[in-house]
Amino acid sequence: MTLHVMVAGAAGKMGQEVCRAVNADPDLELVAAYDANNLASGLDVGHGARRVLIVNDQATALAAETQVMIDFTTPSAVKKNVTTAIEAGVHCVVGTTGLTEDDLNDLAAAAAKYKVNVLVAPNFAIGAILMMEMAKTASKFLESAEIIELHHDQKADAPSGTALKTALGIGGRADKTRLRPGEKETIPGARGGVVNGVHIHSVRLPGLVAHQEVIFGGVGQTLTIRHDTIDRTSFMPGVMLATKEVGNHPGLTFGLEHYLDL
Repeated sequence: MTLHVMVAGAAGKMGQEVCRAVNADPDLELVAAYDANNLASGLDVGHGARRVLIVNDQATALAAETQVMIDFTTPSAVKKNVTTAIEAGVHCVVGTTGLTEDDLNDLAAAAAKYKVNVLVAPNFAIGAILMMEMAKTASKFLESAEIIELHHDQKADAPSGTALKTALGIGGRADKTRLRPGEKETIPGARGGVVNGVHIHSVRLPGLVAHQEVIFGGVGQTLTIRHDTIDRTSFMPGVMLATKEVGNHPGLTFGLEHYLDL
């Protein structure tokens, strides 16, 4: 029995990649595609004889016997999209970053109320998940860490959701320092932002996709853990796994690692 899938943000680069991946998976069927951008309406993202046109009305898309919605939209739209899907009884896999802690709490409450499952993941690349898990381990032994995250110049938020999740995972074990005594920023922000005691530096340039390195420092040594996404197809195995598994994980889950045997 195939799982009926809707893609939100279907006209975007990630959305189009997700549509292709769903079409190629024999266990999934793309039944609807939604994008708020009016210019996207009418674009056929179906497979074979089945036509699936991108519509600019989410309610229309959700009405197409949707069982799971995959959301790769924008930080300004994602909470409303997911809330609407939850209220329609549709499970959600969310790759859009920019949700606040309050947003996550609200979505968790809605998921519990409507008995719908939601996965919110800052990153779906398996290598990126391993990078974050390795950083947690390293932070037990090396006292200081900083994060450099690099993304394409069209990314809407900074720092990335992956960097934030990494910092929260290693904070408390890494040395919680901002500016050391005597240290001065001659240009405000030169030392990056600080999350949970960890400095994060964001780079935005054309030609990049998604990259992150976590640099640990200890006595007489450094350790760098780096992950590079060279192509958006790297996210697809994780997205497909999440789409098939979200129905088995009650409530809201934050992070794809909870669906993996790590």
